[in-house]
Amino acid sequence: MPYAAVNGTELHYRIDGDRHGNAPWIVLSNSLGSDMSMWTPQVAALSRHFRVLRYDTRGHGHSEAPKGPYSIDQLAGDVLGLMDTLKIARANFCGLSMGGLTGVALAARHANRLQRVVLCNTAARIGSPEVWVPRAAKARGEGMLALADMVLPRWFTAEYMAREPVVLAMIRDVFVHTDKEGYALNCEAIDATDLRPEASGIQLPALVISGTHDLAATPAQGRELAASIPGARYVELDASHISNIEQTDAFTKTVLDFLTEPT
Repeated sequence: MPYAAVNGTELHYRIDGDRHGNAPWIVLSNSLGSDMSMWTPQVAALSRHFRVLRYDTRGHGHSEAPKGPYSIDQLAGDVLGLMDTLKIARANFCGLSMGGLTGVALAARHANRLQRVVLCNTAARIGSPEVWVPRAAKARGEGMLALADMVLPRWFTAEYMAREPVVLAMIRDVFVHTDKEGYALNCEAIDATDLRPEASGIQLPALVISGTHDLAATPAQGRELAASIPGARYVELDASHISNIEQTDAFTKTVLDFLTEPT
């Protein structure tokens, strides 16, 4: 498995598509409690048009979980450091939930490194201390298994969960094996982040995707984020929080249409 030493942390990454070709790059950033495997439904379609770079956010998957605290500056810096290591000057970016928050920071602060951004099931301010403080404490004190039955039903609609037990089992497996301290530190990084004052300064082409049934990053928050970014496009899918999995075909088409349309 390829790793890169970025900001003192070993980050696990994977490249799909012709790494040495001339296609533009896209970076995919995972949600809290998942890893790069969450993007598997999109990789084949995206890699026909892009060189696709996936990575496990620090504290997740096969990446290291260094000592904290973590911050949105670090999460964005990890992406830039990984791009630097792989000699990627500019890339498109697509992130979901925590990954979307990372995308807001990158687009607002490092627009020269990005082409277009897709911000999925996210907001410029996600949740509140009432959500994140006990969540981090439960992860540390009781472990990820104790959180699974509380968190995962918020990721998908009940209909999808009943229809796709195998998919849910794989997602649950990733969640419960997430480093509990890494998870808690990322909870605290999200809690400390409010990018609403910066979102209006984003000058890149942006697509915001929300899920109609999302309780973690609501459609109202998605519309607010899109409205704050000049010229941003807003699309709402019939899904809960992990819309790229629950509505794979619609999600993939929406993202590809946006990324490949002429400027």
